[in-house]
Amino acid sequence: MKIIVCGAGQVGWQIARQLSGEQNDVTVVDTNAELVRRVTETLDVQGVVGFASHPDVLEKAGARDADMVIAATHSDEVNMVTCQIAASAFNVTRRIARIRAQNYLATGYSDLYNSQRLAIDVIISPEREVAEAALQRLAAPQTFDTEVFMQGRAQLLGLQLSAECPVLNTPLRQLSDLFPSLRAIVVGIRREGRLFAPDPQDQLLEEDQIYLFAHAEDVPRSLDIFGKKTHKQERVVIIGGGNVGLTVASVLEARSDRVRVRMIEKNHEIAEAAADMLSRTIVLNGDGMDSALLAEAAVDRADAVLAVTDDDKTNLLVSVRAKQAGCPLVIALVNDPTLAPLMAPLEIDAYINPRATTVSSILRHIRHGRVRAVYAIGDGEAELIEAQVMSTSPISGRLIRDIDFPEGVLVGGVMKGERMLKPEPGMRIEPGDVVAVFALSGDVAEVERLFQVSIDFF
Repeated sequence: MKIIVCGAGQVGWQIARQLSGEQNDVTVVDTNAELVRRVTETLDVQGVVGFASHPDVLEKAGARDADMVIAATHSDEVNMVTCQIAASAFNVTRRIARIRAQNYLATGYSDLYNSQRLAIDVIISPEREVAEAALQRLAAPQTFDTEVFMQGRAQLLGLQLSAECPVLNTPLRQLSDLFPSLRAIVVGIRREGRLFAPDPQDQLLEEDQIYLFAHAEDVPRSLDIFGKKTHKQERVVIIGGGNVGLTVASVLEARSDRVRVRMIEKNHEIAEAAADMLSRTIVLNGDGMDSALLAEAAVDRADAVLAVTDDDKTNLLVSVRAKQAGCPLVIALVNDPTLAPLMAPLEIDAYINPRATTVSSILRHIRHGRVRAVYAIGDGEAELIEAQVMSTSPISGRLIRDIDFPEGVLVGGVMKGERMLKPEPGMRIEPGDVVAVFALSGDVAEVERLFQVSIDFF
């Protein structure tokens, strides 16, 4: 397929890497010649320097025979105009736009974004995606990563194993014998910086980061088995009152368990706006790095601190100070993926990568309709793919043990009708089944072949 990616920043680069790796014809457009040079030298893609919203630039990028345009530049307006030009001038059939300003997304204006008006098929809002990711982290405070699958019936949990984990040095095969009724499976392990799909004889070691795919009803038991105790959250401190912090605070205010929320925002106008929009949240105007202000916000008595300012260093340092003050759970928003290795040494419990959440959202919308969900793991190292099995799929009608999955692929769960089941070697995959698969990035194309899906349109 021929796809034009507008924007060669972090999101655009990652999307181009994913799509070009799946043997698509990808062209990247950006006004920054250096970024275009980097992406063309690093990836198997073509590059065009210029404004993506200019018709001549889109034509140079091959819009006349393109199947899709993904507008992910830093400008909402450029992204919207790009989609409109792609539809009106070149009849591009599929158009995705990243839009950050919440004003465009306000209730009552959603009907603007359709084929008759602004010609945008799918809108990706990074702030909303990040806010949802933050809420999921808060809902599962023992995890460093989490995502919901199978219509809420299953959950992917990222767990850091400590010395207190009761099942250290236990082969994964033996875990099934010890807990035969547990509907959970370890689909991925990151050890010494390398992510891999484990074999049944592999053991779990201290400091491993594991990805566990579990039935939603078995999540509490799974956490207990892996040494993670649950704690009720009653007090939350949010550092940053922008769109992400505001969305998280609004959701927490609406919860029935009456979570007490305090917010620190450095910008006076943003703090005032947040205070006007929130009813029960205490908003403090000041620098989140100020120890006295952190003390006033009572981070030492907070159950969780969420640092979501637009500055990575501030988020990291605030998280460290909150941890030193005694907060049991600190979550930091980190845009720069190269800072991820610092999380463990700094004792930061979890971090949110806006690029990863945005990429996952875009991938979810550009794959074939049989793929129901896609979640990018780490820095694009792997994906958790939820797909429905077609009658013509190579795996349809076969037992799991007889399917020739690549070495970097593991089945995490199978949903038959309304039942979410733990995969067993003797389980037969039938047409209509929904299967969740962990796949290293190099094996995604083979997974799509096995499910007979591709990047296509309905």
